[in-house]
Amino acid sequence: MSIYMYPVIAIGVIVLLSSFFIVKQQTAAIIERFGRFQSIRQSGLQLKVPIVDRIAGKLSLKIQQLDVIVETKTLDDVFVKLKVSVQYMVIKDKVYDAFYKLDYPHDQITSYVFDVVRAEVPKMRLDDVFVKKDDIAIAVKTELNDAMMDYGYDIIKTLVTDIDPDSQVKAAMNRINAADREKTAAQYEGDAQRILIVEKAKAEAESKRLQGQGIADQRREIARGLEESVEVLNKVGINSQEASALIVVTQHYDTLQSIGEETNSNLILLPNSPQAGSNMLNDMVASFTASNQIGEAMKKAQEKKDKE
Repeated sequence: MSIYMYPVIAIGVIVLLSSFFIVKQQTAAIIERFGRFQSIRQSGLQLKVPIVDRIAGKLSLKIQQLDVIVETKTLDDVFVKLKVSVQYMVIKDKVYDAFYKLDYPHDQITSYVFDVVRAEVPKMRLDDVFVKKDDIAIAVKTELNDAMMDYGYDIIKTLVTDIDPDSQVKAAMNRINAADREKTAAQYEGDAQRILIVEKAKAEAESKRLQGQGIADQRREIARGLEESVEVLNKVGINSQEASALIVVTQHYDTLQSIGEETNSNLILLPNSPQAGSNMLNDMVASFTASNQIGEAMKKAQEKKDKE
């Protein structure tokens, strides 16, 4: 074999090897012959005519995602940025349309997203944009499906993944929310204080009632004891007036003794002679008599007035 044959053999081997090519899984290869569409090859080992055929391009059949950020204005004149995520894929049976009818699918999808978002959001207030973000996503998906299906693209899902108002608007919303929560907290605190005041008043009223009942019981028992003491003294020949004087004098000295036993008691000036008790009794009797006379006079005057 001549040495000149080696280059020819080498070129032949290279040309033969270039006839084979591999297409990866979930990928489609477009073959052109002299610049004209020839065929679409799917995944696996493929063969083409050397020099005559060439691989014009490859398209992924996987689901892809495109994130589009749109700035627009709401119905209440608030500028907001929306991040719309579009998940799409090339339809396997429409690889030809996807490759030859559309040069820049990303730009086409972005244009439709801008168009739909800027048509829908200005109809809503800012609060409604947050609530109805799914409605915006559905509107975008519907519009894109109708437009991109002819180009061989299927829109799988559209999501509004972020809503970002102007920083000043967010700060104002936070202040409104904080003020509303403070108002609610103040209402709860006021209710709690009112309940405490009411319960305290009820407790004080109950305490006063029980205290009054205790004083009334105490005085009733004192009166009963005095009555029994007077009856005992009457049995030994002491009349009611003398018995009352004796009881008053006895209680007077008991009081002085009780005050003397208290080492921390304040200084109290009281008459300590035996006549003091009798004087107090006489003053009490005179006061009761005068009170009865005044009562009788008022009763007669009222009866006279009623007769007139």
